[in-house]
Amino acid sequence: MNNKNTVKSKDDIAYIESTLTRESWKIFQIMAEFVDGFENLACIKPSVSIFGSSRTDPNHAYFKKAEIIARLLSDAGFSVVSGGGPGIMEAANKGAFAGKSSSIGLNIQLPHEQTTNEYQDISLNFRHFFTRKVMFLKYATAYIVLPGGFGTLDEMAEILTLVQTGKTRKIPIILVESKFWSGLIDWFKNTLAEEGTISKSDLDLIKIIDDPQEAVNSIFDYYRSRTFEPSAEEKERMLQL
Repeated sequence: MNNKNTVKSKDDIAYIESTLTRESWKIFQIMAEFVDGFENLACIKPSVSIFGSSRTDPNHAYFKKAEIIARLLSDAGFSVVSGGGPGIMEAANKGAFAGKSSSIGLNIQLPHEQTTNEYQDISLNFRHFFTRKVMFLKYATAYIVLPGGFGTLDEMAEILTLVQTGKTRKIPIILVESKFWSGLIDWFKNTLAEEGTISKSDLDLIKIIDDPQEAVNSIFDYYRSRTFEPSAEEKERMLQL
């Protein structure tokens, strides 16, 4: 039987070997990012991950609200984790940095946009989005999502998917600024749920809150009947993230 895929020229073989060698070494770089993240973030619990646009101006109301939320969380005993860049990320780090608890930035190397903000007690750098995502999730007690673009939507969809599918524990997922998010939530409700691509109960995973103090209170309300620490069963599940 002639299988043309098995016929390789010397140049093809050399290219494949070179590519495999490079890809194999890439594994160690990925491992190093995970190890660095685990070693530096294991002590930050409880923590809240805050997301939002990197393009938000410091004079914008969203920036100021993010800063207030982060300061309230920090003074309440939560470490605050952001993407480490400008915009809402900077606001989150700035508010936390001024508070009592740690301000953490999970920085990503990008061709443009991302510059590290100065308000970080712990600053980690990642080349890979997927290792960075694990760090946002692994130690989070809650997710707070302010207005943002594709990256923010990606992070929100990630936690919703993992909670929905049972790959991680259920935590508060709070969207801030109802005016900004209402159209998306209406689409979830009137299209996704109605078409059966999500369950109507999945909508209960999300809360929309406008007031900073109410957002913080909502997290405490959620944990009123349990500890911030994951249960033994939840820890086992989260090892599979």
